[in-house]
Amino acid sequence: MEKMLEVSRETVLDKEFCQYVARAFSRYSDRAGKPVVKWTEVHNWFHNAKQESAKASKNVLELAGASLPVKSSVKPTEEKNQDLSELEFEARSSKDGAWYDVDMFVAHRELITGETEVRVRFVGYGAEEDEWINIKKGVRERSVPLEHSECHKVEVGDPVLCFQEKDDQARHYDAHVLEIQRRMHDIRGCRCIFLVRYNHDESEERVRLKRLCGRPTYNN
Repeated sequence: MEKMLEVSRETVLDKEFCQYVARAFSRYSDRAGKPVVKWTEVHNWFHNAKQESAKASKNVLELAGASLPVKSSVKPTEEKNQDLSELEFEARSSKDGAWYDVDMFVAHRELITGETEVRVRFVGYGAEEDEWINIKKGVRERSVPLEHSECHKVEVGDPVLCFQEKDDQARHYDAHVLEIQRRMHDIRGCRCIFLVRYNHDESEERVRLKRLCGRPTYNN
């Protein structure tokens, strides 16, 4: 959650964005049996943390006599909100349709259509690669790499994020499982073969488990 504080200092994140974060976090597997997170709690967390961040930055600048902005590491003080920082996101690039891990949300804006976009900085990329991405269509909770012992959880028809290697390029794309060849595991781990079909180009490929990431499962 601290990474999301890299947002415009003039405004607090709007209701739609806070509602999205609250819904996503409420479905996080580790929160099974815990109270649902309210969007107002997320809103207040951002509001309070940004205020503390601004104070911290001002104090550091005054002491150092510097003019450069300071990135705050202030964490929420309320116990019920502390684990919000564990939530991670991925976003779909409009350039190639692939999914990349989100490093931070730099800013946000509301379109005339009423939809909200966030300016995303991807892990491993600089500011020149930032993109405006629709929250509802292109931002979601991060997919989870599958362990060898978890291959039994993958079933035919399941949506997955698959690492596609094609034309000297390798990217993560949405796909779904068409067929599974269950095989005995050995010292190398899972030896099962998964036939997947990529959503973006309808191509099919047989891959091993190490190239698959599972979509988070929710306890509703």
